[in-house]
This record gives sequence, C-alpha cells and structure tokens, in this order.
Amino acid sequence: MRRTRDTSNGRQRVLDAAAERLVAQGYTATTLREIAADVGIKAGSIYHHFDSKEDLFIEVFSRGIEVMVEAFESIDASPDLCDTVNDRIELYVRAHLGALFEHGSYTAAHVTAFFTAPNELRSAIVPLRDDYEHRWNSLLADVLLDVEASRLPLARLFLFGAMNTTIEWFDPLGDLSLDGLANLITVQFLEGVHSLNLQRSTQ
Repeated sequence: MRRTRDTSNGRQRVLDAAAERLVAQGYTATTLREIAADVGIKAGSIYHHFDSKEDLFIEVFSRGIEVMVEAFESIDASPDLCDTVNDRIELYVRAHLGALFEHGSYTAAHVTAFFTAPNELRSAIVPLRDDYEHRWNSLLADVLLDVEASRLPLARLFLFGAMNTTIEWFDPLGDLSLDGLANLITVQFLEGVHSLNLQRSTQ
C-alpha cells in the first residue's frame, strides 16, 4: 500500500533530491543510493517515506503536473484579464512557462524524464497528464474558431513543443524575460496555427 503523505522535512528533501536527479540524468540512471547520498541519509531510510523507487517518482511526477494545473487554473479564475484572443492565450502560455521555471525541478523533471520511466509508473500519471491536455484542448477550441476541430490536438502539440523545449535553452536571468518569451511563443503560434487548415500534396 502507498504510505500516507508525510509532510516532514526529511520527506521533502528526498523528493527535492529525486526531482533534481531526474532532470540531470533521467529515471533509469537515477538510483535511491544517489538520492540518499544527496540528502545525507542511508538508502534504506528512503523507505521510511516511500514504499519503493516507483512510489517516490510517482510523487515527483504528480507534483510536476499539479503545478501546471494550478497555474492553468489561476488564469481560469481571472477571465477579466483577457481582452483579446491573443492576450488570453499569452496568459496561459505565461502560466505554463512560470510552472516550468518558477517551481524548481518538479515540472522540468515531468517534461524531460517522464518518458524514461517504466510503463507501470507512467500509467499512474497519464490521467493527470490527460486532464491537463484536455484543459488546453478546450481552451484552443474556444479561441481558435477558424481552425478545424480535428486539427486542434495537433495545434496543442505544436504549442506544447514550443513551450516545453524552452527548459533546454532559455535563461530566466538573461536579457529576455518570461513575459517576453510568452509573447514571442504566442505570436509565433498564432501566426502558424492557421496553416493547419491548408492541405498540401506530398506527392
């Protein structure tokens, strides 16, 4: 059975170390021994907080997607902030980027290491991912009225690709701010998404 969530500092330190290891080297290469060493405890002590490696990383991946959902919901709760379609999408893009860059390693681990985890672990997280993706699908259906419905999931994948890959190159301390990055991604997305309706021959 899964253990009841413990809010102790020790448990949180294990989670933080696990998230950082996931970002640095992926699921397969990350061991409980390494995580324990990072925290300064014996490997067996991790089992005081988690039943298994899988249990630990389910928690890490869950937290990563939960942060994204909370960021999305924060924009849902303030509809008066959006004057135009462009503004609305940009606010959600900025919220997603904020989740990636302003909440430690959890969201980055979810983006970079999720597909390196075993199928059994991923299956526990898929409902959370599906829920988040559904929120974006519904948003795009609501604002991109001139894009065919069958093309909207593809549009969302393009947008997710643009947002998520920023963790590989974007420097939050550089000349471009997160607000500026959100604006650039939104403009690029909206200018390109309408081409999804174009049918081109591949012959």
